[in-house]
Amino acid sequence: MKSKVLTPIFLFFAISIGLYPFFYFLFDMSNGLMSSKSTQLLGNRLWLVGFYTHITFGGLALLSGCTQFLSSLRQKHLSLHRNLGKVYVAAVMLSGTAGLGIAFAASGGVWAQMGFAALGFLWLYTTAKAFLAIKKRDITQHQNWMTRSYALCFGAVTLRLWLPLFLGALGMSFDFAYPIIAWISWVPNLLVAEWIIRRAKPSLT
Repeated sequence: MKSKVLTPIFLFFAISIGLYPFFYFLFDMSNGLMSSKSTQLLGNRLWLVGFYTHITFGGLALLSGCTQFLSSLRQKHLSLHRNLGKVYVAAVMLSGTAGLGIAFAASGGVWAQMGFAALGFLWLYTTAKAFLAIKKRDITQHQNWMTRSYALCFGAVTLRLWLPLFLGALGMSFDFAYPIIAWISWVPNLLVAEWIIRRAKPSLT
């Protein structure tokens, strides 16, 4: 019963935020997070390439990755599952590398920058571990590392859930809230992933 309720919610947020980056190519998004960036930074072509690479392939990672947890897809359409997995890994490598680069120019100061840099590094690391595990045909470890990887990927969703809570409901300033959100957007996700992994382990008794 829980899965029937949670899965549609999970897919809704993954797809909605996965498609969100493409709005940057269609509409003027200067009133969003871009408004917190300096004019100098917005005029930096290297940063712009990194930013658009990060959000575009990050969205693709969210979209392709959410399908990997659908058991019906894995069981009935294994080749599609594998191909979408390859798309996810490639998207993470591009988005994560770009994200790691632009993290050091993140709004909110050094604590926010450290939070996003840690996220970028761990996202790349967990995805690489998942890829290497499946190359060794270690399905259990592949699933475990992929769970961790997508939990970090889902930080793009939880960040956008925390922002209105902190800024709107709690009335915090952006400069105060963002360094906190840079960490809580992904650390709780990773803890939930570890709980899911441990819960799935077969009992030894």
